[in-house]
Amino acid sequence: MSWNPFSRLSAPKKTVISRTAEREFEKEVKKLEELDEVTRKLYKDAKRLVEANNAVTKSERKLTQDLLTSAFCQGEDTLHRNVEEWDHAVVKLDLHAQELNAVMQKTLIDPMKKYNSIFPNVQAAVKKREQSLQEFRKCQAKVDKYQERDRTGQNVVKLDQSKKSLALAKEDFQVQNSAIVEDMPKLYESRIDYFHPSLEALIRSQVTHNTEAYKVYSELSSTLCGLKNYTDDDYKSRMQQTLSEIKALSITVDD
Repeated sequence: MSWNPFSRLSAPKKTVISRTAEREFEKEVKKLEELDEVTRKLYKDAKRLVEANNAVTKSERKLTQDLLTSAFCQGEDTLHRNVEEWDHAVVKLDLHAQELNAVMQKTLIDPMKKYNSIFPNVQAAVKKREQSLQEFRKCQAKVDKYQERDRTGQNVVKLDQSKKSLALAKEDFQVQNSAIVEDMPKLYESRIDYFHPSLEALIRSQVTHNTEAYKVYSELSSTLCGLKNYTDDDYKSRMQQTLSEIKALSITVDD
């Protein structure tokens, strides 16, 4: 056991709140800060997904339009008709993509934006509680100071006034602290119930969109290939054969 020769020179100051309670409070605040960061990131990522969906259909439409106006299709009626069919399919896909984005906006982006708006209120409540705690500590320090002084008439009056201020500060802090300590865990636990419907709606909308996209591409494939059912290996073999014939031309060089 160590011995501190100065331990008797001053009495330990009173603490208005235990370190354990303060650590638990800071832990709950940290969890909400992390939740705030995650939901803001989710909101931004959802907006990027909508932009990406738009970019995919726009890029594919640009590809078909460039082909239709290029020398690649000039004089080749069959190829031109095939690219036109492809272009019509892309138009249909664009409509489905717009429907998907509208659903995502309503069921994911807007709810996340609304959820994010809660956290500034939480931050304000935490700040107000901290200000109340500082006032509580300040009042306690004044009471401690006047209790250590000689009990003159003036000091007794100041001590009584300080005790009244301390009682008010303590009550204000306890009210704010009790409310926020009770509400923070509830807010954190409610994240699942809030987000789950958005996740379910996103998955369902993706299933619907991909199903419709599959139908569009299946119809396009049937139109382009007729009743022929080519496998991936068949397409690869045909492309390789054509590429070999091109390389065999005298005007080409096989590196």
